Amino acid sequence: MIGRIDKMTLDLNLALKKPAKERSWVMVIDVDRCIGCHACVVSCISENVLPPGVMYRKVFEAEAGEYPEVTRIFMPTNCQQCDNPPCVKGLPENFYRKRPDGILEFNYSKMRGKELFKKVSSQCPYTAVYYDDGGFFTQDTPSLEPYEKTESFEYGKKWKRKVGSSKPPIGSIRKCHFCVHRIEAGILPACVTTCVGGAMHFGDINDKDSLVSQLLNSKEKIRINESEGTSPRVWYVTGKVYSVKTCLECHG
Repeated sequence: MIGRIDKMTLDLNLALKKPAKERSWVMVIDVDRCIGCHACVVSCISENVLPPGVMYRKVFEAEAGEYPEVTRIFMPTNCQQCDNPPCVKGLPENFYRKRPDGILEFNYSKMRGKELFKKVSSQCPYTAVYYDDGGFFTQDTPSLEPYEKTESFEYGKKWKRKVGSSKPPIGSIRKCHFCVHRIEAGILPACVTTCVGGAMHFGDINDKDSLVSQLLNSKEKIRINESEGTSPRVWYVTGKVYSVKTCLECHG
């Protein structure tokens, strides 16, 4: 039987053979399988060379049940790649791009400054956008560690952060982008490949035989803040009814 990662990689590469407008990327998170290890958070930081204070992913904890039968539920979250993104409401169209495959891209050369960040972050109901203030983890040590000198490849471009620089991505508003640079190379997002519990899934929802489609058709599912009309592309699935109720208590 084909493994989970192999299946999603196969789905990904089949989708890449189709025109962009015919594929529709989604992320599906199985809350029953998340063990709260934060491996997805660490891999995301490493993959995108994120500075202090910028975390494209977080893992929240929620409590379900009543004493003595109480359990902890872990909820990984990131930018929801909304089809109706409230974060960019009122912004010029060249500040961002909604790709045909569903990914919301930020133009780092336009999405800049603390004042704009305040506006964008206040409009996002998912607390999923961050400001790159130019800080470094090892800035006040004898030398920057190699990690902080590494180039990142967000949105298909090379980015290199330098101490004292004001060039993008420093000074820009940043968020998760489903590791689009990896996707277009036929590689799954970093958070998916490093998920110890097997909770993270990614694929083309337009393919009824993809693993993400199978999960959405076989388990109870929710989308966070869906009632606000955001049409998010991140789904949460569970086989336990109380998990969905608990999710909604925190994120509904």
